[in-house]
Amino acid sequence: VFIAAAPPSDDDDDDDDVAVAQVLANAGVPADVAALAAHAYNAGKAQNLTDKTVFSVVDFALPSVDKRLWIVDVQTGALLVNDRVSHGIGSQDPNDPTMASTFSNTPGSEQSSLGLSLTAEVYDGTHPHSLRLDGLEDSNSNMRDRAIVMHGADYAEDSFVDDNGYLGRSNGCFAVAQSREVNIVDVVKDGTLLWAYYPDPAWLTSSPFLQ
Repeated sequence: VFIAAAPPSDDDDDDDDVAVAQVLANAGVPADVAALAAHAYNAGKAQNLTDKTVFSVVDFALPSVDKRLWIVDVQTGALLVNDRVSHGIGSQDPNDPTMASTFSNTPGSEQSSLGLSLTAEVYDGTHPHSLRLDGLEDSNSNMRDRAIVMHGADYAEDSFVDDNGYLGRSNGCFAVAQSREVNIVDVVKDGTLLWAYYPDPAWLTSSPFLQ
């Protein structure tokens, strides 16, 4: 006798979100951000956007001096990377060089973009061993055309923060310390999800991965 499997329920989806959120919270992601990130990750998985369990979260609500990039394996619970990451000079809060406050998908804005993206290929450009990114929603769909990538930079080194009190700004890219860039990029390259957060009301209510 063949018995058809029951379709997934909303409760199953909720359980998946809770499990991923717990992994992220254990890694140090603020609990409210972890809950949203988990929902975005599972929504992306449900659309078959990735089959990878490595997931990156950037919390642009935190100052650049904080380690606001987390890379986790949501299956094993392992924290793979926790490090600083830059925001774009165009996103700069005019009153605080450590903070971002505005975000954009517009070419030439030099602003960071919010939302879910997919890591792609590594290439050598202005910065060697850079990682291309493809935005997956309206808030970041121009990432490849804008050359918004993950790359290493001297202005993202710990010594820059020690000397200046803030992390240097990029042209919108996710810049990490040059001395650690290869290890970071090689963990996330080739088809893992990266999610960038800020409590922007318009984005929070329009992102297809948060509904």
